[in-house]
Order: sequence, then structure tokens, then C-alpha cells
Amino acid sequence: MANVTVIGGQWGDEGKGKIVDWLASRADLVVRFQGGHNAGHTLVVGEQTYKLSLLPSGIVRGTLSVIGNGVVLDPWALKAEVETLRGQGVEVTPERLIVADTCPLILPIHRDLDALREDASGKGKIGTTRRGIGPAYEDKVGRRAIRVCDLAHLGHLGAQLDRLCAHHDALRAGFGEPPVDRARLERDLGEIADFVLAFARPAWAVLNQARRDGRRILFEGAQGVLLDVDHGTYPFVTSSNTVAGTAAAGTGLGPGAAGFVLGIVKAYTTRVGAGPFPTELSDAIGQLLGERGREFGTVTGRKRRCGWFDAALVRQSMAVAGVTGIALTKLDVLDGLEEIRICTGYRLRGAPIDHLPAHAADQAAVEPVYETMAGWSESTAGARSWAQLPAQAIKYIRRIEELIACPVALVSTSPEREDTILVRDPFSG
Repeated sequence: MANVTVIGGQWGDEGKGKIVDWLASRADLVVRFQGGHNAGHTLVVGEQTYKLSLLPSGIVRGTLSVIGNGVVLDPWALKAEVETLRGQGVEVTPERLIVADTCPLILPIHRDLDALREDASGKGKIGTTRRGIGPAYEDKVGRRAIRVCDLAHLGHLGAQLDRLCAHHDALRAGFGEPPVDRARLERDLGEIADFVLAFARPAWAVLNQARRDGRRILFEGAQGVLLDVDHGTYPFVTSSNTVAGTAAAGTGLGPGAAGFVLGIVKAYTTRVGAGPFPTELSDAIGQLLGERGREFGTVTGRKRRCGWFDAALVRQSMAVAGVTGIALTKLDVLDGLEEIRICTGYRLRGAPIDHLPAHAADQAAVEPVYETMAGWSESTAGARSWAQLPAQAIKYIRRIEELIACPVALVSTSPEREDTILVRDPFSG
């Protein structure tokens, strides 16, 4: 049986949480490998709704869940999320949750810096969630980060705190802010240390043993390929690599462990925050998609921008991320539309182009080239087999497959866990 890596194929918010939760019933471990608590996953199980930002989606099913070393960890956010889930009746214990002891920590000073920069950016704002993700990754790369394992050795943090505070004090001074309150930071770390350390283990060793034992591992990505720091719509991206290859570096397993790469793709397109969006709709249809799809960010609550499906962008995502098959979500949101448009490419200053160019000015200048298909009047909501889908909905799915050069493995027809059509089992490779 193959491992499965789940990633977003657009700008995030594609419905990864539900798909990971659905697959988790067949996995032995679920692993987060990048990002932080800026990633929002919503799970609907019966009458209960779970909103996750940091914890792997498998935690709700009781599947062993791992936060890998590629994640930047806010220990206070971790505690709050664990306590919220416990209040909803979900058991979160060290037997069910493992946190890599090499995870870098997001500290209050990272949140401060994130907000200060965004507020001072004027027209240069990139729409950060202000949760300290970017600054924490910067300190990781700059070798200043405090890591989970450091919480067990707080008395030996002197030299690391010297480097960290020297860097942040200079930045804070530039914004007219006082230096880091080092004593308070040390006190805060001391108060949260025991909670985090209860879950801390060498995750790479656990995962490698699981792989040797033939256990099925489900890797859960955050955000989407178009937010990848290398391959996304830079600079309107996140601070980590969101493509499937990151599962290796972000967990301590080799690249061969990724297995079947499942790209989650919404049946239309959405985006939160600033940045290019060639197929964005500012008309009544865009508003309708947002209302039907309940398009508000799980983490920030911000309204999502909505538009037609962009096959050119998704085709690009599938290529750079090495996607094996897609899970098409929110098909039911398109029910009842007389016509549905699909972007098949662009024109840039009058010339045809089949991909989104790299430069932000060119990205903003592209004009989508559409083809139009007939919609369907019947409902797809809750369908669990091809036979329950309208013929025109099936035609739409098949056309998407052709345009993005990637087959459909799953179709999701509602937020409910079981409203899923299985076309190809990712765990069978």
C-alpha cells in the first residue's frame, strides 16, 4: 500500500481538511510537514464542526498525528487548540499527538514583527495573517530560532537569546518600538515548556520506524501550491514550500516516502488577501459562489475572493508539485448555474500564453481566455457515486481532467465526511 501526500492545488482553502479526515480512517499516521497555525482546516462530522489550524486533521479520528520539523510551532496556539478540541470531546494525548523536537517556535516577538511590517507596508501589503509565520521561518534560516528541544534546556539559552534579541531589537528600533522584554520572554517560555514537552519526540525516528513496519502514512500539506514561496504568485505567498516534495524535508523521511500525491482542487477558484487572480468575479456570480461556498477564511475570517475555475493555473500547479491525481471539491456550489466558464489560458499584452508568468506586473496584466460549458439544474449535493451526478456535471469534471492533464481520484459533494465519490484509491498507489 502506498503513502499519500495531500496538498492544495490552488491558493489554499480547497477543502483539504475534509479529504484528509476522510483518508485518515485508512491511514496509520497523519503528518503535517510545513506552515504553521495560519492554515485553517474545517471538518464537519455529523452535527459537530471542528476548526483546526495547527493540529493534523487526523487527530479528530484518533489517528496518530505528527507535527513535523518543517512546521513552525506557536506553543500557545497549540495549547489553545488542544484545549478547544478536548472541550469538544476529542482526546488529545501524547499517545495520539507527536510534536517534532526540532520544530522552530513562533514567539510573541514574531507576531509583533509581522504586524509592524504589515502596518508599515502601505500599498506593499501582502495580506499576511499576522501570526508570525514569516519572521519565525526567517529566524530558522538565520539560525537564531528557539526550538522545541530548547524548552528542556531553558538554562542554556543565553547565547541563542543573545543572537535572537540582537536581531529583533535592531528591527524593533527601526519601527520605534522598545527592545525585546527578554525576562518576560524567558518567563513565558518557562510557563509553556512542560505542556509542549509532553508531546515532543524525535518525529523522524517514529516516522522511519513506521515506514519500515509498512504502516500507511498520510502527509498533510497546508495552504496551496500557488502560495509556495518558490512556485507561487510571489510576493503574495506564504513563507514555506507547499509542494509535495517538502514532505521529505519537513518530516525527516526520504523523498520516496511521498507516495501518491493528491492535489485538492476546488471546482471554482478562491483566494484570500492580496495578489493576482485572473478569473476573479466581482459580479453577482462571484457573490453567489462566495455565499453558497461559505467562503470565509477559517483562520482570519476574511471574505474570500471568488472566480471561475482556472485550468491554466491548476495545470501549472499539478506540474510543479508532481500531482498523481486530484480531489475535486465543492462541486455542489455550481449547481443551478446555466453556464459555467473555464479559463484555458491567457493573453498577455495581446499575445497568447499558456501559464501564469513569474513577474507580478505580468501576472496582473494577463487576461483570461475562457471556454463556456452548459451548467446543470439537478443537485449534486451529497452524491456518493457517478450514477448520482448529472451528465453535464460529469462532462465538466472530464473537461477539467483534460485541461489540467491530471486525472480525478476523488470528488467531494458536500462538507460532510462521507459525501465523497471514490474514483481511484490513493492508498492503492
